[in-house]
Amino acid sequence: MVDLTRLLGLAQSTVSKHLACLRGCLLVGFGTEGRQSFYSLTRPELIDLLRGVEALLAATGDAVALCPAYGEPSVAVKAS
Repeated sequence: MVDLTRLLGLAQSTVSKHLACLRGCLLVGFGTEGRQSFYSLTRPELIDLLRGVEALLAATGDAVALCPAYGEPSVAVKAS
């Protein structure tokens, strides 16, 4: 998790909450080796999905909210 926290520039608690959400949805697997924790994608097709999400985030920026299970629910915005 230290690598993810450093790479993302987020607090450890934030990264932990997001990983818990992804694990709960069975999108990320988890394992340990000694004191190290390892996370992995559970399905290879998630790589394509994540590429699409990156493009969406680049296009929408701050309009995308946190996971409602772990963050504040967003207010729906009507498209014009």
